[in-house]
Amino acid sequence: MQENGLPNTFVPGRNLVFLTFAGALAYRRGIDHIVGGMCETDYSGYPDCRDDTIRALQVALNLGMNKTFELHTPLMWLDKASTWKLANELGGAGWSISFVSIPTHAILASEVSDTSGVTVAANARPARCERKAGGNMLLS
Repeated sequence: MQENGLPNTFVPGRNLVFLTFAGALAYRRGIDHIVGGMCETDYSGYPDCRDDTIRALQVALNLGMNKTFELHTPLMWLDKASTWKLANELGGAGWSISFVSIPTHAILASEVSDTSGVTVAANARPARCERKAGGNMLLS
């Protein structure tokens, strides 16, 4: 935990940067709807995952690009178990479990090994623990 109360895994403005790039690309391609996977229900304390932050960014993108975008966050109010359930409904149990179980570059796993078996990251991360607990709830 950092002195300001945020988890050490917090990357300042990460989702703001991603959505701003998505907005610039959407502008050039004539796309009005942008979808993000942020979730405030169990977001581990990351301020750029809050609904208020996403709504504020939508206003900033619309003003800054003189275009009307809609930012959609379909997972915003779902807990991890509900997210797993939705993935099963949309893609089938085999797909969602294999896809959601893949370690990410955000280093969310408690121990991640590269293809040669060398450990490249350690320590439990809040999002990893929540994702695993949600999956276990769905499977039980």
